[in-house]
Order: sequence, then C-alpha cells, then structure tokens
Amino acid sequence: MTIRLFNTLSGQVEELSPSDGKAFRMYACGPTVYDYGHIGNFRTFLQVDVLRRFLRLNGLETRHVMNVTDVDDKIIRNAAAAGLPIGEYTKKYEKAFFEDLDALSVEHPEIVARATEHIPSMVKLIQRLASEDIAYRTDDGSWYFRIAKFPQYGKLSKKDFTGITDGARVDVDEYDKDSARDFALWKAPKPGEYHWETELGPGRPGWHIECSAMAMNYLGDAFDLHAGGEDLMFPHHENEIAQSESASHCTFSRHWFHIRFLLVEGRKMSKSEGNFYTLRDLLLKGYKASAIRLLLISVPYRQQLNFTFEGLNAETGAVERLRSFRERIRAAATVPGLNASLAAEAARAKEGFHAALANDLNTAEARAAIFELVRAGNAAAAAGTLGAENVPEILAVLADFDAVFAVLDDHDPEWTRFALDWAEKEGRLDQASPEIRAQLALTDEQIQALVDERTQAKRTRNFARADQIRNDLASKGILIEDSKDGVRWKRK
Repeated sequence: MTIRLFNTLSGQVEELSPSDGKAFRMYACGPTVYDYGHIGNFRTFLQVDVLRRFLRLNGLETRHVMNVTDVDDKIIRNAAAAGLPIGEYTKKYEKAFFEDLDALSVEHPEIVARATEHIPSMVKLIQRLASEDIAYRTDDGSWYFRIAKFPQYGKLSKKDFTGITDGARVDVDEYDKDSARDFALWKAPKPGEYHWETELGPGRPGWHIECSAMAMNYLGDAFDLHAGGEDLMFPHHENEIAQSESASHCTFSRHWFHIRFLLVEGRKMSKSEGNFYTLRDLLLKGYKASAIRLLLISVPYRQQLNFTFEGLNAETGAVERLRSFRERIRAAATVPGLNASLAAEAARAKEGFHAALANDLNTAEARAAIFELVRAGNAAAAAGTLGAENVPEILAVLADFDAVFAVLDDHDPEWTRFALDWAEKEGRLDQASPEIRAQLALTDEQIQALVDERTQAKRTRNFARADQIRNDLASKGILIEDSKDGVRWKRK
C-alpha cells in the first residue's frame, strides 16, 4: 500500500518510501528533560508513534532516532536552582518521560541519542562549518552560524528573510518567531557554568546543533523524514536545515512531518490559565492511560485538537466498547459457516482503516471504519447470526487496528497504581481523587470475592445484599456487568 503524508517542506502530500530501499530512516525531536512532559508534548510523540506503527504494519522496517536534550538553557537554570549537577537533575525527568511513554503504549525508537553523549559529533560538525567560514568565533569564545551564507534560509517555515543583517546575533535557544539572526552553535561558559573542554574551546552546544549532529551521526547526511511539533518549525528546524545542508551540501531530510498544537477546553494550555496537565495529573484524577492515548490521536495530526474532559470521558467509553466487542466476539456463541454480510463488513472495515491511514494518517476516518464493524458485529452476535468463520476475520481486523491504536489490552490499572505510588513517593497524594485511592485499595482477588458473594446473594434472592455490594463497589469505581455470557467487573 502506498502511504502518503503531508510534507511541510514542499507543501504537498507525498509518498513515503525508504530512499535506500531498506529501512525508513526517520528522526523525531524528543524531550527536553527539565520537567515532566505535558499532554501537548505527548500528542506529538503519539502521532509519531502512529506513523511508526503504520509503517511497520505495512512491512516497512524503521530506523527511528529520537534525541533527548539533556543540556540547554532551561536545564542549566533549573539544575542550578536545585543545587544539582545537570546529569543528576535530568536523570529523574528522562526516567519519568520513558515511563509516561510506556503508560501511553508508545513504542521506543530504535535509537535514543542523548545530547551530552554526542559532544564530539557536534564539535566536528561546527568545525566543518568553520572550515567554510559559515561558523565564526566571537571574542567571548562562542561560535555562531552565519545565516547570510545560507540563501535558502526560511524554505521550511515559508518566511521571507530577505535583507538579513549579517552579524546580528542571538544566543538564547528559543526566540521570537520572526527573528532571523546568527544563532549560537557553541556557547562559551558563564562563570561557574557547567561546560566541556573541546577543540573549539570551553563551552556547551547550542540546542540546534545537537539535533543536526545526532541525526547525521545515525542516519547519514540525508535521510527520509524529520518529525516534531509545529512549534519547532521555526527557529529550531529551520536552523537544523541551514547548518546541516551548509555542511553536507545535500538535502538534510526529504520529508518534514509537523504535528499541530492542542487546546485545552478551547484555550491555549498554560500554567497561568490553570489548564496545564501532565499525564500523571490525569491519571491521578482517575482517567485511564488508554483513553488519554485514544483522545490524543483521535484527531488527525494536521488539525488542532481541543482536549476536553467531556471528550476524555467519551474516549473512556470508546475504549470499553472496543474491548467488550473483542471479548464478545471471542466468547460469543456462533453458527456454522460464514455470515456473508458480516464478512463484507469486515472487509470494508479493513480496507477503510488502511486507506484512511495511508491517506495522510487520517486517524478519525480509520477509527470510524472500525466502529462500523463493531456495530455490525454486535448486531450479529445479538441476533445469533455470528458465523464461526467470521470470528477470525473480525479478530484479524481488530489486530490491525490495535497494531496502530494500541488500546485493546487493558494495562490501565497498573498505570493508575504506578501514578499513585509515584504520588506517594513525591508527597503528592493529595492530588489523587478519593475514588482512585479507594478503588486501588481493593485487590483483584478481593473484588472477585465480592462479585462472587453478590452472585450467590442473587441466587438465594437476597437482593438487598446484592444491591449493597454493587453500590459499594460502584462507589469505589468498580462496575459490575451482568450479561447472558456471565458476570464481569471492571475498574472505571
């Protein structure tokens, strides 16, 4: 199947293919580990995960590199305020980041590249630029990129930077979106600041050179795709292109994949607005990691997602519907042979799912195709017309769906427990909802014992006791489901 994706560089939807005919080589900007990641960050990582999973579902091997920025302005500032070496400071947040990825079922890339482990590669790249008078040294020992030497500057962000003033410099990592000035490649240390001794002199790398050096180190001077959030397009990705292509004299990345911001309840997310959420904040409120994942990938990556708690509740229900459907198909009574109408529904769902994702990763249409199958399958099971030969077909479609969406297997309780354990260790248990604390105070064995007691109470017509058990469990977030296939329970 031909997979097509919008290319920010060309402004067109283009076919994806490995340029070397082997592995699809992709680089994705990873976290800056100065704090816990927020849900806006994770929307980007989840959309990259969807792309990666779909490529692999279609038989494409990936060589996926993700950086970890473990030295930059914010990290140096925060580590100094905490009185910690930067390595000790960032270790905590890097560990938390990968824990959060695991909670959200995000596959790890083949290569994780930490900035502090690649200083020699960055120094060599700056030396390549200096040899062509594109990098220059200032009196304080810092090195800058001379933008005037790269006439194509602005080709990614489509900004017009004609009339750039040669020598106007900026030494902070993040700056105004319309500012085009020579940017720092290597920063001379301030008094007492952590630094490396190198052939360039003492200092540390600028943010932009880190990604160029690590991408080129693992993927070569030219590769297939570069991914990141839309906020990185300028200046970060624009600067990556300038310094990389100035050194290599070839196209840095053929394809650029940018994911849009999200809003929270219709507003830009910020701490000052009181709508800033990390994954752990949401888990402690009682929301499921699977529902958070499904919501963050529910809207196609080029559209702005409005994250709402109403939407999160709806996705919780959607996950439960999908899981219940799979279990029903596995356990339901069947009739011999094949239900031709249902077989056609399964074929349409599979085709629609793959076609939607192949067309610029349209996750909304892809899931809609699956829910049509859920509707038809449930109807057949209820009517007693589910054919024995339909079951493997339907389960195969669900397997394709879950290979990309990854929400059908229920690991939610363990991640809620993880969040509670973390909150207790960090002294943040007051942030956890009472319902979650009460729910997880019960073990699975204790819950099953109460469910069995309720079943026995109903058999002996002790309905008052049966209702009391149901209500007590419901108050702790445990729901009991009575069906013709038996009694099941689940944690909300």
